[in-house]
Amino acid sequence: MGSSPFRRLCHWGPIAVLCIIKLITWAMVHLIGMWWPPHESIFAALHAASFLSLAAATLYFFLQSLLEGPGFVPLGWKPENEEDTAYLQFCTVCNGYKAPRSHHCRKCGYCVKKMDHHCPWINCCVGHANHGFFTLFLISAVLGCLQASIVLSICVYHAINRVWYVHNGTGHEPLVYLTLTTLLLTLLAVGMAVGVVLAVGALLYLQIRGILRNRTTIEDWIVEKAVSRREEQGLPPFVFPYDLGWRENLRFLLRSHRCDGLHWPLLPGCGPYDLTREQIAQKAEKRLRSRLYVAHKQYSGRWFPLSRPRVALAAPCSDEPRLPLIPGDLIRATRQRRHWLFGEKVVVDGRGPRGWFPSELVSPADPRADMARAKPKPD
Repeated sequence: MGSSPFRRLCHWGPIAVLCIIKLITWAMVHLIGMWWPPHESIFAALHAASFLSLAAATLYFFLQSLLEGPGFVPLGWKPENEEDTAYLQFCTVCNGYKAPRSHHCRKCGYCVKKMDHHCPWINCCVGHANHGFFTLFLISAVLGCLQASIVLSICVYHAINRVWYVHNGTGHEPLVYLTLTTLLLTLLAVGMAVGVVLAVGALLYLQIRGILRNRTTIEDWIVEKAVSRREEQGLPPFVFPYDLGWRENLRFLLRSHRCDGLHWPLLPGCGPYDLTREQIAQKAEKRLRSRLYVAHKQYSGRWFPLSRPRVALAAPCSDEPRLPLIPGDLIRATRQRRHWLFGEKVVVDGRGPRGWFPSELVSPADPRADMARAKPKPD
């Protein structure tokens, strides 16, 4: 189920990661031999071995998280007890119910078990099956790039000041030789290494925080909305049913292969559908707060409609799709940005396509139009 591992690999994201790993590893191997040759001492050998181990671990865990995949809910899945379907959402694409903690990924095309997010760098979702590999990939990448950014910066400094060290140094300083090409490649490697430490380090922090609380990125957002929703309505506070304590949460991640990704250990006093029931309640309130619009102009679905400069300059910073429109389309909008709306087309059966569209192309519609659209037409 899902795209094949080879197809996942043949994508700009994985190819870019492999190129970054190769560039930084090449720069380190090339410069360590001049700056601190491994054959000089045991510490130099350990220093080189530590980086090569981190580089190998980064490559291994990256490929494992990509090739393993996140794990998908079987097509047409439904709970064993038919009555439990009342607490679950139905996925019209997969023609089955969404298992607890699963979400449909429009890019993968399937419902993903314990979906955290879709990562373009591995060209698939981070989910139940590859969450552990993905976290280890982040750890090894951050540590390896931290070491590389320090070492390569020192090497570039020595290379630039090589002549000064020859005439004024003690004679014990390392002599680092760089041509113009290798200097430019090394500077690029330094920039890549520092960028990985900052960007991937922030992602690693969020992942570790989520692991210790046994929450995915999506579940963090659901819990945040649940807290505010229940406070506004005077309801009892929401208890996240899967947080078993940080030690048990960490232990569970390491033993995640023992879980099928459909059934989860619960906090005492919680039920298996507490989270899904909260999701259903949130979506019902979201639908009540939504507004109905009708399109009065055509929109091609371009990300940056150049014919409308104000709209193009205020385009949402999101990888969510754009929603093509033709005059007469009904759209139920749930989010708003400057000059843009996000919504779903109203169709007769099932769910319509969703995406962003310019707000100036639509106008508020009569709610009765939605009811008329939903009525079946006579034969």
